[in-house]
Amino acid sequence: MINDILAILSKYSYVFVEGIKWTIILSVITIFFGTILGTLITFMKMSRNKILNAVTYLYIEIIRGTPILLQMYFFWLWLPKAINVNMSERRSIIVALIVNSSAYIAEIIRAGIQAVDSGQREAAKSLGIRDSYMMRYVILPQAIKNILPAIGNQFIFMLKNTSLASTFFIGELMTSWRTVQTATYKPIPALMIVGLIYLMMTWTLTLLLNRFERRLAESD
Repeated sequence: MINDILAILSKYSYVFVEGIKWTIILSVITIFFGTILGTLITFMKMSRNKILNAVTYLYIEIIRGTPILLQMYFFWLWLPKAINVNMSERRSIIVALIVNSSAYIAEIIRAGIQAVDSGQREAAKSLGIRDSYMMRYVILPQAIKNILPAIGNQFIFMLKNTSLASTFFIGELMTSWRTVQTATYKPIPALMIVGLIYLMMTWTLTLLLNRFERRLAESD
């Protein structure tokens, strides 16, 4: 088994490197745009407009209540037809990942904002500060310490979830495994390599995230 692993690494390391590259790219794009969309959804849900509240509530519940693989198939089949554009599988799956992450990030941001002591809001109102300024200069700077670590965890979660995109052969790590096991007829050694790579990436990111959380705690 070890000899098979070493032989596969020697011959197909470039395939795994390409898979790592696309796994990271997909995760970064997903979290970046998911955070932007999630922030917008958060403020829509926290607004006083009942229609916006209802729409965002349904959006979050539908996305969080259905499997991510189902959402990938939905956007892969429906999105190009809906906007009448010839989209690649990769772009359709990226949109699905962004939409999925936005629902979770929206709840992360909302929880972070609501975790800020209500006395801060009352003090700001007593000083006559408008709601928009209060949110921008009083609430968000304090909420961000709660939000950032949770978004970091969401990034790690999404890093692993990109493996489902291998169903559509868009180049991430599990696609690399499919490529190598097809070429070598040795699925287990190739799968062990991919599993070790995922473990190393998530372990490294977890250590960095823990260090970041400790620094945030020390700055309080």
